[in-house]
Amino acid sequence: MTTITPLLGNSQRLDGGAMFGNAPKAMWEHWAAPDDLNRIPLATRAVLVQEDSGRNVLLEAGVGAFFPPELRERFGVVEEHHVLLDALAGLGVAPADVDVVVLSHLHFDHAGGVLAAWQPGAAPSLVFPSARYVVSRAALDRAVSPTPRDRSSFVPELPALLRATGRVETVVGQFSAVLGPAYRFHYSDGHTPGLLMTELAGPDGPVVYASDLVPGVPWVHVPITMGYDRFPELVVEEKAAFLADMAERSATLVLTHDPVTAAARVVRDDRGRFSAVPV
Repeated sequence: MTTITPLLGNSQRLDGGAMFGNAPKAMWEHWAAPDDLNRIPLATRAVLVQEDSGRNVLLEAGVGAFFPPELRERFGVVEEHHVLLDALAGLGVAPADVDVVVLSHLHFDHAGGVLAAWQPGAAPSLVFPSARYVVSRAALDRAVSPTPRDRSSFVPELPALLRATGRVETVVGQFSAVLGPAYRFHYSDGHTPGLLMTELAGPDGPVVYASDLVPGVPWVHVPITMGYDRFPELVVEEKAAFLADMAERSATLVLTHDPVTAAARVVRDDRGRFSAVPV
């Protein structure tokens, strides 16, 4: 039986105003209490899929611990060690046991965990020595050629490190040759080009890694977007259609940045509003 396990990576504290876009603080502070620097707690959550075949598929890798100390402080990364590797070890999975890593996009808080923890004088290196990597063509292209607005969201060395493995599949459609038909992709362009949301069958219906289209429970409210979104109005349109599909099919979303709720079922009330029921 395939096992689907959400895993916490390194946690962050980021500015609440940036995370909630144009929502006023009087609204969002009830969802996420800020500290004295106006930062809110955030998870970076991955999912380990352990298939019947013995293959280990990792959806996302969190922010990891690749930042040097000064940047770790700037970007609010809490732990110095690579938390995701500890979580994997707790399940008996070593880095060499990870066969496939699916990256929804290449922002550092989703892809930084594929890098080894920072060491003085050491060049960035990949931590999963045998893994194949799946990412959308549009997401990889954006990481190679970011705009001035989103350049700081990427790890400059990462695209070349991934390509140097010779084990990168850049997908453009709903399915991956590496993963096979058991995994299906949904796409979003509002947050960043070519963001992938991976769907697979769970024991109680579809399970979808929602990535940054729906990063946590508060963002299930359709109008709530992030300041990091490239096209907030497009996010609203994409999210409304996505959540309608999820509610119709009783899907469970895995929430990447929610510090409390790892997974939630999407429901829709008689007024058409969506909400998240933790599972």
